[in-house]
Amino acid sequence: MPDWEKRFRAPRVSLPDWAEDAPDHSLFVSNATGTYELYAWDRATGGQRQVTDRPNGTTDGVLSPDGRWVWWFDDKDGDEFGVWRRQPFEGGADELATPGLEASYPAGLALGRDGTAVVGRSTDEDGTTIHLSRPGEDPVEIYRHRESAGVGDLSHDGSLIAIEHTEHGDAMHSALRVLRPDGTPVADLDDTKGGTLELGLEILGFAPVEGDARLLIGHQRRGRWEPLVWDVSTGEESDLDLDLPGDVGAEWYPDGTGLLISHSFEARSELFRYDLATRELVRVPTPPGTVSGATARPDGSVEYLWSSAAEPSTVRSTTGRAVLDPPGMKSPGSVPVEDVWVEGPGGRIHALVQRPAGSTGPLPTVFDIHGGPTWHDSDSFAAGPAAWVDHGYAVVRVNYRGSTGYGRAWTDALKHRVGLIELEDIEAVRAWAITSGLADPSRLILTGGSWGGYLTLLGIGTQPDAWTLGIAAVPVADYVAAYHDEMEALKAMDRTLLGGTPEEVPERFEASSPLTYVDQVKAPVYISAGVNDPRCPIRQIDNYVKRLESRGAVHEVYRYDAGHGSLVVDERIKQVRLELDFAERHLPTT
Repeated sequence: MPDWEKRFRAPRVSLPDWAEDAPDHSLFVSNATGTYELYAWDRATGGQRQVTDRPNGTTDGVLSPDGRWVWWFDDKDGDEFGVWRRQPFEGGADELATPGLEASYPAGLALGRDGTAVVGRSTDEDGTTIHLSRPGEDPVEIYRHRESAGVGDLSHDGSLIAIEHTEHGDAMHSALRVLRPDGTPVADLDDTKGGTLELGLEILGFAPVEGDARLLIGHQRRGRWEPLVWDVSTGEESDLDLDLPGDVGAEWYPDGTGLLISHSFEARSELFRYDLATRELVRVPTPPGTVSGATARPDGSVEYLWSSAAEPSTVRSTTGRAVLDPPGMKSPGSVPVEDVWVEGPGGRIHALVQRPAGSTGPLPTVFDIHGGPTWHDSDSFAAGPAAWVDHGYAVVRVNYRGSTGYGRAWTDALKHRVGLIELEDIEAVRAWAITSGLADPSRLILTGGSWGGYLTLLGIGTQPDAWTLGIAAVPVADYVAAYHDEMEALKAMDRTLLGGTPEEVPERFEASSPLTYVDQVKAPVYISAGVNDPRCPIRQIDNYVKRLESRGAVHEVYRYDAGHGSLVVDERIKQVRLELDFAERHLPTT
């Protein structure tokens, strides 16, 4: 078995979640059976068992605070439209968790200690609705709005419910509202007032203390994400004002006296403990690389999921003890990343470069573009780029305007000229890759998934002489058709990005749609698509493919029976193998 395949097959685990009132009861995700599923873990006995077993996998699950129940979201073949079910932690039959609520797209979930559940739902017909579900009672609707919203958290005593909403119509910047269980508003916090500030807020969680009304939130008032503590009962805001240059997130320590700080800066991350009484910030030791999740345990220790581009992910603890070490095959490592900064039309662009060990350029080069678009590539382990490196390619990943981790202005620059702005940054890095001697200009592959797949199709159409091949996974291909077919929350995001609907701003949708430029495409095109995908629906991809077919363009299409990606290891390996084979057959040799 080649190393690239071992990286996909090697058993891996997520950071374990744990029940607040029963910390020995944990829940994690693993691909141990060849499909990503939920697993329950009793730390006291060491026993582990598989909770879910579905053909297309399951990753959305949460423990009840008392640790008695595992809640998991049941959709159909990855379409993300379904209902919550629950199963006893020790095992047993699944049951409908919230009888009386019809299937929907999920919009957040918060569980109380008395069996109460606050359930967020999103549908094309109703927009967002939030319901209070109590054992033995019919669910009660406590919130409804046409624009997107979601459940944030439920206070420790169940008396307060925090939600994020975009009633102002800007899906990129949420406002906050706290409700009582009967739906009565208690307090509002809105940094978007007037529609000019364009500042967002996010809910990080209520204090884990009985009767405590402090809510930890994230804000962007100084041009980046930072935490503050909002006392809902008094309205007092305690700004931490941390002297850290990048985006900062936080969660509570279990006793409510401190915060676990996660700091992301220039594609790497680190952890700190912040004492709320002394305002002292103390580093939590972690290796250089990326912490993709962390949690503070009741004993004061911190568990975190760590990796780097060269080293596969592991769950570690500040105690030095192993947390979860799945048995079986170990994943091979890869090569480290090099940091590159390139001057672009909107400022300095950060790119991450990997190349085969000992290689000299110019090399066939893959520009692997991240999705989101509000996401960023980091110094973390990724099996896909490592597979390209194994086959002799250099890999370049670009944190274009729209990416997170470089300040609010960089993320929010993605407006109205959607897609075209990102491609300006990618083009600047492409030019650097050629002039630096890294990349062979006759062997350049543009690829990515989701938003990265969208940028791939848009790029080979608007920059037809720049790219040798285009490989797009689950892309937006026809922006107008995609808007009409996608889930409601994504419609709200598109209205924010483009300034309206296709009927209101048709010229913007046309300028940003790959379908507009399909007749200019020169490069061979490979497209993979999930037939149940609610984010990048199949009809709009078929529209694009028909245009390719009508002009006899070189292309291949692979459709698979899942949604926005696959949780089945064999399927993912098949897709990577098809992409590598397509490149081998169509890329010029030297």
